[in-house]
Amino acid sequence: MDTPIKILVVDDVPQNLATVEAVLVQPGLKIITVHSGNAALERLLIEDVALALVDVRMPHMDGFELAELMRGAERTRDIPIIFMTAAANDPTRTFRGYEAGAVDFLYKPFDPQILKSKVAVFVELYSQRKRMAAQLDELRNALRLNEMFAAVLGHDLRNPLNAISMSTEVLRRSPTDASVTSAMAERIHASVRRMAKMIDQLLDVARIRAGAMSLEMQSGDVLTVGSSIRDELESALAAGRIALTSSGDTRATFDADRLSQVFSNLVGNALQHGDPAAPVLVNISGEDAAAIHVRIVNRGAIPAERLQSLFEPFQAGGNSQKGLGLGLYIASQFVQAHGGTVKVSAVDAGEIAFEFFIPRTPPKGSVQIKL
Repeated sequence: MDTPIKILVVDDVPQNLATVEAVLVQPGLKIITVHSGNAALERLLIEDVALALVDVRMPHMDGFELAELMRGAERTRDIPIIFMTAAANDPTRTFRGYEAGAVDFLYKPFDPQILKSKVAVFVELYSQRKRMAAQLDELRNALRLNEMFAAVLGHDLRNPLNAISMSTEVLRRSPTDASVTSAMAERIHASVRRMAKMIDQLLDVARIRAGAMSLEMQSGDVLTVGSSIRDELESALAAGRIALTSSGDTRATFDADRLSQVFSNLVGNALQHGDPAAPVLVNISGEDAAAIHVRIVNRGAIPAERLQSLFEPFQAGGNSQKGLGLGLYIASQFVQAHGGTVKVSAVDAGEIAFEFFIPRTPPKGSVQIKL
């Protein structure tokens, strides 16, 4: 549900507040009424309003004084103000009103249609500013990611490519030395594997950004997926380090390939960054009738300031040997595409826990995933 647009109405006469609220009430608008300038300032500290309708004549603090205080604060200086007054059209008072920051005047008793029309203009302007701000953020994000893609192609992929180049040069110069040939072949294989993983991740991010990521939902057992990834990772990285447990019914409807990537990225991250002397604990719980809960725990520590940004793209900390920093981001997007959630937290005894939930039944309609 969209957040309602808020209109602040300030008047010391309760009947006037009730009248304005009755005229303006409609879906999508929230009318906030207060009886004094001080009360208005208190609400403005916590509310983001699109327009303020302010009575000129109020005790203790009149409308002009309130407007000047609003214009002096960064949070409220851009809020449009329409003054409401029962006084005759006095050029001196009108000048003071505009000088205090008014954008318009309404003279009591006001015509309800005029009030609604004036408010509608500023509501639409507010909506347009919000849309433009969101579009600007998207453009900035796209430019930042495009720069990162360029940096990856120019730097991170160059490292394994250089390793391949140097290894082939050694092989060219020593083609008959079996020990050299075996070592260089293994180095080339590792570099090619790392480059292929980087390219796959970049392609996944490109598909997500383009909205071209689709899921093939089928019934299956999440435990089977987790067990397969455990066997794969242990054979490649760390035999015996993954302790997998389960409870309850772990069957659900999901995209097996995408869920495999989620397990691979999260468990692989725990193996790579956790204490190598401690096991990685993976628990798949099917106790909840509506969702599957997966918890991955490894011994280690992450600074508190980094916990909030771990699932953002390109969080490798500038170390290309650790990858592109896309694994956790891709995992979180795939979980969200299933209608689920993912989180990370620091637990007792110096441990880090990654958890994700996916519903047993996929959500209706497509789930949009984007940057």
